[in-house]
Amino acid sequence: MAYLLSLLTDPAAWVALAALVAMEVVLGIDNLIFISILTNKLPTERRSAARRMGIGGALVLRLALLGTVAFVVKLTAPVLVIFEAGLSWRDLILIAGGLFLVWKATREIHHRVDPDPGPDAINPAVPATSVFTVISQILVLDLVFSVDSIITAVGMTEHLPIMVIAVLVAVATMLFAADPLANFIDANPTIVMLALGFLLLIGTTLIADGFGVHVPKGYIYAAMAFSALIEALNMLSRRTRQRRVQVRQD
Repeated sequence: MAYLLSLLTDPAAWVALAALVAMEVVLGIDNLIFISILTNKLPTERRSAARRMGIGGALVLRLALLGTVAFVVKLTAPVLVIFEAGLSWRDLILIAGGLFLVWKATREIHHRVDPDPGPDAINPAVPATSVFTVISQILVLDLVFSVDSIITAVGMTEHLPIMVIAVLVAVATMLFAADPLANFIDANPTIVMLALGFLLLIGTTLIADGFGVHVPKGYIYAAMAFSALIEALNMLSRRTRQRRVQVRQD
């Protein structure tokens, strides 16, 4: 109890908490875009439940990893050397997650560009998307983002309660924003392609980070924000033209 009271009265702890919450929320945007695209392939009545299951899985994974934070920190020790570069388990997880994200985004883009994709654009023998398949893919990517965010959090603070609170706030924000974001993406087809482009960018960044080439997150999110702004202007332009056509027809 004395430990918690000391945190409550420590200004540095509050600053660390604010920084961690901001970081977790920003990192959650990547995950939320992926969840939105996957769950929008399900029947309408199952989408919301699938999103909550996926986000709930993210919460369980992050809290479980926080409980083994001493083990997670050791994942940064080199275990493999490729081209004279030492790779840790964290690096391998980031590379695998980045490759998965690039593969998934490329597959979705192919599925949407192909005029007759069938139930699966690459392998017609694969049945249509199921809730289990969607949740499984969400949890795979949750693991990648969770490991990365927790290792980053450990570098920002040594207090476990602060990390737990930051995770809880970030997951609550994801739960609140999940349905509106997914519905917005579903109602605007061009946004889907933009979001898939974001996933390609994020996947490539994860691969680069795994090989030791660090790309500042600010550059990535600035590029995403600029692209989103341009798309918003395009949407506004299209709506203006539609209104003009309706006025002329009336």
